[in-house]
Amino acid sequence: MVKPMLVAVYYNNNDVRVEEIPKPEIGPDEMLLKVMASGICGSDVMEWYRVPRAPRVLGHEATGLIEKIGEKVTKYKVGERVFVSHHVPCNRCWYCLKGHHTACETLHTTNYYPGGFSQYIRVPKINVEYGVYRLPPNISYEEGTFIEPLGCVVRGQRLAEIEEDDTVMIIGSGVAGILHIQLANVKGVKRVIAADIKPYRLEMAEKFGAHYTIDARENLPKKLKEINDGKPASKVIVCTGATQASLTALECVDKGGTILYFAVPDPTVKVPIPITRFWRNEITIKTSYGAAPKDLQESLDILTQKKINVRDMVTHRLSLKEIARGFKLVAEAERSLKVIIEPNRAS
Repeated sequence: MVKPMLVAVYYNNNDVRVEEIPKPEIGPDEMLLKVMASGICGSDVMEWYRVPRAPRVLGHEATGLIEKIGEKVTKYKVGERVFVSHHVPCNRCWYCLKGHHTACETLHTTNYYPGGFSQYIRVPKINVEYGVYRLPPNISYEEGTFIEPLGCVVRGQRLAEIEEDDTVMIIGSGVAGILHIQLANVKGVKRVIAADIKPYRLEMAEKFGAHYTIDARENLPKKLKEINDGKPASKVIVCTGATQASLTALECVDKGGTILYFAVPDPTVKVPIPITRFWRNEITIKTSYGAAPKDLQESLDILTQKKINVRDMVTHRLSLKEIARGFKLVAEAERSLKVIIEPNRAS
């Protein structure tokens, strides 16, 4: 008889239901993971992105304990503590060979079942082969949930070519923005400036290493120049899907600089690029999406070496039955930063 398990089914930000489904069965090349922690990502509350594919079980930052392995799995053992990547590339197509792993069709179609906001997940063969990372003894399940979001940040900063002598302007000081602030400091960037419309987020930005903070409700380009010796920023990283942030970024980048759209508005929004000015001043616009295996490995290395502080970024730890509250906290973005769900924790 198949045993039941609890999952959180997403319908919209205000409707996340704890339901019961059969515990997954695994095949000979698969593994079963007992989920110990799974973070709610900012993308989980982007309704334009999530609602069209609802109802579904979300959660892509899962860490846990290997509960069971198929007879053909030899690389891992029952009882090991791991992080599992939800999407994995094929590592063979033209995009992967060119370093664009996150554009790989395989990456966009692979996933574990049913999602990280469940007590157990079935890890398919390709994810077992390319997407399982052992957690070192000094990394907790909670800290391990940051491997994926930090991996995305690692990739973004590599594509934007962040260097020590840059002035880095980060618009949006949620989880992604705070990770960008901390990673920029690890790289030795001398001037990291953070902006947000929420006072609490600005407090967090300062706490985690921003050298200057700006209330984004003010004249951001003007305030930036006052801080930065009369110049815009050489690198601008957009970490919020707010339309105004995408527009303001165009006015905050210096000649020869780069704007990285780490987050974007919904697809109905058209961002008018001042192409003539950008052409004349050799300004680059880049985007980054997700994380490739090497980004995740670098992220794990950074966390293992304790180069950045993720433990103090966690503001809420909730059981699966409390997940509706978790989604509300993340969607409202008031006095919360990272919200962690512990699916196998007693309420």
